[in-house]
Amino acid sequence: MTKNFEQKLKDLLKKNQKFVNKEGDLIKSEIVNHASNVNKDLVGLLIKDKEIRNTFFEKIEDYWVFNLNKFIEYIQDKNVFSNSVTKFESKIGLNIDGKYLNERGEVSLVWPFKDCVLEGGMTKEDQKERKEIFFNEILAKDEIDRLFEPKALTNFKKYTQKGEEKVKDFKRDENATIKDNLIIKGNNLLALHSLKKEFTGKVKLIYIDPPYNTGNDSFKYNDNFNHSTWLTFMKNRLEAAKKLLKNEGVIFVQCDDNEQGYLKVLMDEVFDENFISNSVVVINRGGRDYGGIARTHEYILIYSKSPLKELNFIEEADKKFDYEDTKGGFNLMELRNRNILFNKANRPNLCYPFYVNPSKEDKNGLLEIYLEPKNGFVEVMPLKSQGIQTVWRWGKEKALENLNTEIRGKLKQDGGFMIVQKYRKTTKRQRSVWDDKGFVNERGSEHLKELFKGKKVFAYPKSEYLLARVIELGSEPGDIVLDYHLGSGTTISAAHKMNRQYIGIEQMDDSTDVSYQRIKKVINGEQGGISPKINWKGRGEFIYCELLKYNEEAIDKIQDAKDTKTLLKIWEEMCEKYFLNYDVQIKKFNDNKKDFEKISSKQQKEFLIEMLNKNQLYVNLSEIDDSQFKITKEDKELNKKFYRGN
Repeated sequence: MTKNFEQKLKDLLKKNQKFVNKEGDLIKSEIVNHASNVNKDLVGLLIKDKEIRNTFFEKIEDYWVFNLNKFIEYIQDKNVFSNSVTKFESKIGLNIDGKYLNERGEVSLVWPFKDCVLEGGMTKEDQKERKEIFFNEILAKDEIDRLFEPKALTNFKKYTQKGEEKVKDFKRDENATIKDNLIIKGNNLLALHSLKKEFTGKVKLIYIDPPYNTGNDSFKYNDNFNHSTWLTFMKNRLEAAKKLLKNEGVIFVQCDDNEQGYLKVLMDEVFDENFISNSVVVINRGGRDYGGIARTHEYILIYSKSPLKELNFIEEADKKFDYEDTKGGFNLMELRNRNILFNKANRPNLCYPFYVNPSKEDKNGLLEIYLEPKNGFVEVMPLKSQGIQTVWRWGKEKALENLNTEIRGKLKQDGGFMIVQKYRKTTKRQRSVWDDKGFVNERGSEHLKELFKGKKVFAYPKSEYLLARVIELGSEPGDIVLDYHLGSGTTISAAHKMNRQYIGIEQMDDSTDVSYQRIKKVINGEQGGISPKINWKGRGEFIYCELLKYNEEAIDKIQDAKDTKTLLKIWEEMCEKYFLNYDVQIKKFNDNKKDFEKISSKQQKEFLIEMLNKNQLYVNLSEIDDSQFKITKEDKELNKKFYRGN
């Protein structure tokens, strides 16, 4: 943003005297306070100017929505809005956002390029030639806006039990939301932004198993800030994904020790500290036998978009009960509330006597009880704990309704009596340690080998049992599940079998092919993974499509080139067809081809890729009618239907 823009904003804010001190300087803390409360005087002032409106507001449908976080960050980052005192405080680190350091309660995670956007193209395992660029949110707003525009889609295919079919339209529900299952091939950051119009606020569950940044996975970036690059990569995508979540939506992110600590703080920031759990999942019971300790686990960080008290209970389908009556099986649970914070002093309505008949015992060894005293009956009060009179979990009215059906007396080993409840639940809370033999990675590997006739098509795939548990905890049938690091397709495989709608995004060719072929097998009734458990017989369909490549296509060609001669032919094609950076001097390159031929193949590829404009990797939807992209009439029509005419 230019100095002229800063001055324009400064002059505009000075029109409100509340924002100006006696010296004529703007009061930053007052402006921030008004922005935090979305004060109508401030918002009304900002929205009148077109340039300022386009900078700090987002248009959703026919409404302008104030991006208060972006506005506040801009105000705080610019010394031009501070008086001499606050400028000095900022320089020496005493004052942040109007508060001194000892007044602030949160932890901030800071790293190089935090405020930038990393387009982040994944590459093949053996290729690291692609240099990424970081778009600065302040200096490159126009470039970022263009980068995040919805992309044109191509290569549409539908698969049903009848086989592959042409896509003619998209199914929509009563709210006009697309109801088709989707697999989208392309850069996941750009795909997430392309989904905004159709799916903002509609996704119930996101699960991702992102690159762990270990140096041995598919996260290949050739830069000097690898750790910081990973955090930027994750932040950009988490922020975009959050917008797609429903208010009650949840996200599960799996990771290992390499980045878990930093990722936890980052997710606290992105998801407003709506933390649910940092669960441990045992993925290798024998342990990876190297290092100081044999490592058996990974982590699943769970957050909600808005404050959320609980996740779904999990079903215990094979649960066995110790007792049985006319209603079915049950176990016994003492009716006493063992939490000593709940006691007679603060819960007097939960402290009252039961009266037990010691001689009236049924086949389950349970005794007849009453709430009123009778001859021959023994009075039973909740036991004391640490000298404090505890209470029952149920009030007297509810207990009266359930006497001798759900509440009974039981003889203890010491000859005393206790009051018990018949516990019939077949569900329970998920524990924070996920230790189930079905969750280990080995189960995922075995499943894929069965599907692909013994071939190893993916390294360390997650178990379908693990993803079924995630889906059970975070969604209901019919909800939308999103995985934008699709990999081998385990998430969408489990989601399909469990009657969830899903969206899977993947950029790597090999992974996309594996997930595509896998879901075809699921539709046709494959019997691996959770299929036997849920009696899966096969059904359903999905639509596949791709972000329409442009400069990304040239990058693919460069990375696949085998020799210098091929690279020079690609260079000629780049000059004729693709978008080069504005500062590329074509004539100078052509005059020095001999020098180009002397450098290594790796350097040649790096050089050519660097010349391509990274803002033109894919075709923007707004350019769909441009003849140079040669988009078919059929694709144009399907794009209009996907984006509802926009």
